[in-house]
Amino acid sequence: MEKRQLGKSGIEVSVVGLGCNNFGALPVDASRRVVDKALAMGITLFDTADVYGNRGGSESQLGEILGPRRKEIVLATKFAMPMDDAGTKSGASAAYIRQACEDSLKRLKTEWIDLYQQHRPDPKTPIEETLRALDDLVKAGKVRAIGCSNMPADQLESAHATSRRLGLAAYVTAQDEYSLLVRNIEQALVPTLEKEGMGLLPYFPLASGLLTGKYEEGKEIPAGTRYARMGRFGERYMTQENWRIVAELASFAKSKGHTLLELAFAWLIAHPGLSSVIAGATRPEQVEQNVKAAAWKLSATEVSEVNRLTAKA
Repeated sequence: MEKRQLGKSGIEVSVVGLGCNNFGALPVDASRRVVDKALAMGITLFDTADVYGNRGGSESQLGEILGPRRKEIVLATKFAMPMDDAGTKSGASAAYIRQACEDSLKRLKTEWIDLYQQHRPDPKTPIEETLRALDDLVKAGKVRAIGCSNMPADQLESAHATSRRLGLAAYVTAQDEYSLLVRNIEQALVPTLEKEGMGLLPYFPLASGLLTGKYEEGKEIPAGTRYARMGRFGERYMTQENWRIVAELASFAKSKGHTLLELAFAWLIAHPGLSSVIAGATRPEQVEQNVKAAAWKLSATEVSEVNRLTAKA
């Protein structure tokens, strides 16, 4: 599989990564089958978070499943989301970052985290305090590189200015929602990533399933699927405009001998600033499907046509 860099970190990862947000909710044997298939298919980036799997479940399962294979992968996790109901274990203060990192290392059964990401901004903590704490972890060898997620472009620019001014570790990646149906980050965030030499790690690359081709407008949602579980949240994606776009994209993919899912991956991978597509999976066959989708290389003309088809009012 194609490999790319995590921004300027020097860390190389597979262009398709494994999102481990389902781990912890899945039985450990089911998660193990997904991990085994991912490793067999050449996936090297495993992305989780302390909060995934009912607060700690995903990291704990990964730590149990990987064992000595830990050294074969690039392990990414996150902090900042609430890890308790009281709200005392959350945010990006220096004290909490130190605690959160130690807790993640213990659950993951590892001595280091390859990419430690701030899951969301913390308006209560000065960015200097956050970056100093993360820089300390890098210097201590507990973290190799740092990243952010869901951070607006202006805050990201401020963070980089702070890192430069104080000589601190800087965010090398940004993990944000990006897909054929959700392209908001192109307006401000993507130009900022390009300016700072950061790598993009898109999550929800399949718009939570709408780009898999398993759903059809006007038909009953299949039982057991993500949209069946999400209820009204699915309405965010199932708009008239999105249904129109999905139909046109499916027709385009079919004309090229490919599926809608393959187009969703190929279009993302065609972006040079992309480091890896974070794709979750609950079954081994989904992992295989995602990896195979990365083999389609879109031409510049095809990318332009897809951009035209997905442009929204």
